[in-house]
Amino acid sequence: MPAPQYDRAAALSSAMAACAADRESPAWRELTHAVRAAVRADRARGRTAAPASDQTVALLWSLVAPPGAEPGAAPTALQRLAARLDDLASRDPDTERALTDWLRRHPPAPADSGPTNVIGGTAVLHGPSVQARDIHGGVHIHQTPGPAAAARQPLPVPRQLPPSNRHFLDREDDRRALDDLLARRSPHASPLVVVSGFAGVGKTALVSRWLHQHESRFPDGHLYADLGGHAADGESGPAAPATVLEGFLFALGARSIPAPTAQRSALWRSVTSGLRLAVFLDNAFTAAQVRPLLLGSSTGLTVVTARSHLTGLRVDGAAVHHLDALPPESAVELLALGGGRRVAHEPAAAREVVALCGRLPLAVALASAQLAVRPHRSVSALAESLARGGGPLDALHIEGEPVMRTALDTSYDLLPDDGATLYRRMGLLPTDRYDHFMLSAVADDAIAAGADASTGVAVDLAVDALVEASLLEETGPGTYRFHDLVRPHARRLGEEEEAKEGNAGRRGRTLRRFVDWCLATATVAEGMLTPSHRMAHPDGAPAAEPAVAPTPLAGPEEALVWLDTHRGSLMGAVRHCARVGWDTSCWQLTDRAWPLFLRLRPSEMWIEAHRLGLDAARRSGSRQGEGRMLTSGAIGLRDAGQYDEAAAWYRRALDHATADGDVRQQAQAVNGLGHIGLLTGRLDEAHAHFEHALRLRESIGYRRGVALSRMRLGETALAGNAFGAAAGHLRQAYTELESLAEDYEATRALALLGHVLVEDHDQDEGTRRLREALARFREGGTRSRHWEGRSLEWLGRAAESRGDTEEAGLCYEAARDLFQRVNPVDAERVEARLRHL
Repeated sequence: MPAPQYDRAAALSSAMAACAADRESPAWRELTHAVRAAVRADRARGRTAAPASDQTVALLWSLVAPPGAEPGAAPTALQRLAARLDDLASRDPDTERALTDWLRRHPPAPADSGPTNVIGGTAVLHGPSVQARDIHGGVHIHQTPGPAAAARQPLPVPRQLPPSNRHFLDREDDRRALDDLLARRSPHASPLVVVSGFAGVGKTALVSRWLHQHESRFPDGHLYADLGGHAADGESGPAAPATVLEGFLFALGARSIPAPTAQRSALWRSVTSGLRLAVFLDNAFTAAQVRPLLLGSSTGLTVVTARSHLTGLRVDGAAVHHLDALPPESAVELLALGGGRRVAHEPAAAREVVALCGRLPLAVALASAQLAVRPHRSVSALAESLARGGGPLDALHIEGEPVMRTALDTSYDLLPDDGATLYRRMGLLPTDRYDHFMLSAVADDAIAAGADASTGVAVDLAVDALVEASLLEETGPGTYRFHDLVRPHARRLGEEEEAKEGNAGRRGRTLRRFVDWCLATATVAEGMLTPSHRMAHPDGAPAAEPAVAPTPLAGPEEALVWLDTHRGSLMGAVRHCARVGWDTSCWQLTDRAWPLFLRLRPSEMWIEAHRLGLDAARRSGSRQGEGRMLTSGAIGLRDAGQYDEAAAWYRRALDHATADGDVRQQAQAVNGLGHIGLLTGRLDEAHAHFEHALRLRESIGYRRGVALSRMRLGETALAGNAFGAAAGHLRQAYTELESLAEDYEATRALALLGHVLVEDHDQDEGTRRLREALARFREGGTRSRHWEGRSLEWLGRAAESRGDTEEAGLCYEAARDLFQRVNPVDAERVEARLRHL
């Protein structure tokens, strides 16, 4: 019997549809064998020639007969399979014979041959029919396309990405980072990228824009699903992978989809095999939610956004890119979209608004919208509004809901108990930086008991949970910070928890342990960096054992790094002690931070801390504390150029020390008054004070103090151009300080000596000593930005004096950059030298 002489693709589609309802029938089993043979032929041809279609027989068969699917098959899927088989049969004789044999045994139902005028009682009608007694006028029948026509109409390529946001700005560095991750993908694995970040940081906007830019790389389409990882309605919750898979499979043409998630996932990998497809999984909750949705071939790309880092996906080959807040200039530009010219007219207020918004695109866009709907409101008024009450967390709304606060509440609710406890405790601390030792100090046994582990291990686990949830950012090895909008949220929750019945005193204990940790570690750092400054027994009392363990410090360099990193913590602790009346801790913390003030010279902090410390020492009745606050605080005022007030503090310190018979403190105050005279050009007065201080220090055998007074006498002689006398004093001071192992002070004397020698036309030795001092100021326990800058400035002057303007310029530029972080007045002086080169 000859094969039917009509369109083979249409005949195959019709015949397969007839037997698809019964997959246990002989016709379906024989079809399965024929298709399997066609799959082998299709794969063989794919290895030797370019395929005629992007969709293989195997892929299309998986759509028609997925594992575990209910009987029946979608007509569109059958038509696409029939068309592919027909195309393959025209090029492969084995497939041609197999399909022809199957059609002979299982022919399709007769095709419609048009209307007839005679209908018998056993007739079967095919095609459009009309049953009526009398018909008047014309009859119009609109016939849908037959199977063959439908088979030639492909499904539209899915393009499901969210539209690009008009508020999207900048992010060039982030887009380049994503490009690099895509370029580094393995040719044998399915690329997977996780973009993590805080709520409102713009993860969805970034990924959408980036994928739109690369649309040509994914000709088979973009699929998108919001996985609802942090649904705010409290009802829907995270999307089930099975639901997402169903939507994706329908979008790609599958009409018979199995119920179990595992089978849907297997079908998903089969359907997408070989497709150049981008899948965007937005707002994921966990790695387990994402894993069933991953592609199975290397030709596609999956991008996941989440507030957490989804570290579990790293075992699946995920590359993680963390998205930070907008740069300040981009955040201001975003604010101007709604604020218009008002933003340009009030630049300081605009910067304050975006800072209050944490430079988060969502928060800044909401602030911008507030300006847009209130065209007569100033940017300053908006800044004041955001700073009041609950701040931006409560002030920025969408449809009446405080979106930022809601987002943070949702993230907090998902934390494990220990993570939530540590989050609240951290919110109570007056600091903006955290590390393992600090958190271990403030954690109590409740956290360890909850984790059934030691306090250190429990804290690490809780910190990991906070970092994973993007509530805490890691800033370095073992150091962390809260986002600017997270800190007030954590503080509010901490305060609310303390207000509950049964929690009285917990806040005080947490803050007491924090202060004790600051005091204990600062004491260790002081002993390493300025041992001569340390008080062994304040006010005659033996030093008490610290209530908490200090952070272990390996040496002077690490001690200075710790002081620099935790300067905010120390100042927060001083302010808190002053506020709650912990007066002894207040002035002692300020006193222990002396190496920080001496080496790094944070002028504003220096002055504020000593004002608070002086008041606290007086309230506590500590004569020793009051004297030390006066002398060391006067140095901060002096360095800030507040000479009159600095002199007043020195004179009060002198009166105080004279009344107490404290010769060492008298010498300190007199030496300070001499320095004020030196800085204000009263050289004779300065010389007299330094000579007086020298005699006082010699009288008590205070060798270090004697050397320091000699150093000041050398500076005074230098100011009067008495270079020989200056060099004599400085050589003697340097030798004495070196013998006492006072490395920092000795290096200061060395730098001054080098400068004096250069001024006295001894370029070779002077330059050599300055370079030696510069190297020492750049490393180890003698590191000092201020003195590194001074050494560079003097090296620049040396180079300028010998006509080497190129080297002078390099030295001045390096000095200026250092001074800009330490003292703007010094920076302006060096900038003036640069301009006159």
